[in-house]
Amino acid sequence: MRDPAEAAREVHARVQRDLENALLRELASEWGRQNTRLFDGALRPPTLTLHDSDSPLGQWQPTERRIRLSRGLVHRQPWGVVIEVLKHEMAHQYVHEHLRCLDETAHGPSFRTLCAELGIDASAAGLPSAADTDPAKEKALRKVQRLLALAESDNPHEAEAALNAAHRLMRAHNIAWHATAGTNGYAFRHLGSVKRRFSAHEKILGGILGQHFFVTAIWALAYDRESDRRGRVLEICGSPENLDIAEHVYHFLEGAAERAWRTHRQRHRIHGNAQRRTFMAGLMVGFHEKLEAEATVCEETGLVWQGDADLDHWVSRRHRRLVSGRGPRVRTDEAWQQGRAEGRKLALHRGVRHDPNGGPRALTGPVSPSERAKG
Repeated sequence: MRDPAEAAREVHARVQRDLENALLRELASEWGRQNTRLFDGALRPPTLTLHDSDSPLGQWQPTERRIRLSRGLVHRQPWGVVIEVLKHEMAHQYVHEHLRCLDETAHGPSFRTLCAELGIDASAAGLPSAADTDPAKEKALRKVQRLLALAESDNPHEAEAALNAAHRLMRAHNIAWHATAGTNGYAFRHLGSVKRRFSAHEKILGGILGQHFFVTAIWALAYDRESDRRGRVLEICGSPENLDIAEHVYHFLEGAAERAWRTHRQRHRIHGNAQRRTFMAGLMVGFHEKLEAEATVCEETGLVWQGDADLDHWVSRRHRRLVSGRGPRVRTDEAWQQGRAEGRKLALHRGVRHDPNGGPRALTGPVSPSERAKG
């Protein structure tokens, strides 16, 4: 009779092998997509392998014609970060095999120029990152934090005033930064999970972040390791400070929408979730209208935001074939109107805090599966 422990080890090893094979297949597919998108199909497929060390995270080995990626990177880091490292190594491959620059260092002028043209992070440090945070921006972020914390007040007038002040401060500082110093480095962040289809309220939420919180929101192609399926994910691009605020708003609104729906369902004794989608879409529309009204007040006082051409250029290099999609279609029934009314009453609360191991993080995290199930 077989030893149960040995049988369990064999099963575990087989599962790991299958997972790794799936990851390598997806990496090969992604290599092909990036070869077409960035390099016009000029590269020949290399061998793709994984290695156990976290240093280096990626490596182009010209003699073996091999791209090696860290197993920890591929298994644990957000998939968008994995792709950035893969693109970095593909740039090395292009410089070596296509440009034939054999007399330069690995991160020499040809490599840096290519990365700048294609929107690839040229850093040799490992994980893609934006430039160091500007102290002035950091100070302004702390002011916004304090204002959002004030909006936790149970007094609706105080909460409303704090939200409005935070919005005006963000607008004023973004206008000032853009007019004087330009960009100090942009980054991207993926929010939520990879899906094939998104509900109307999720699409409206992405629009809110892009229109009111100084980031660009894109539904980017992504890969879900858990299900071994491709889909899309909400990607936000912008300065590190604006990404922190936008991420906080995202998690706040996701949680607030779920809680508002549960309260509404209990109050009106609604059985099931038939009206959930339209209610939550209405809530997002109501909150958007509230922010629109504040934006109008800002513009009347001279705080007119003209957009960020530098960010637009950065995003256009990162996503070379952006396609505009249709806006979500929602039935504007009674549940939608009730959600809209709730959205107009929402006030952002609980600011962002500093993680001792890194930059600012949101106090409110994603809605847990158990909380979502209650809705």
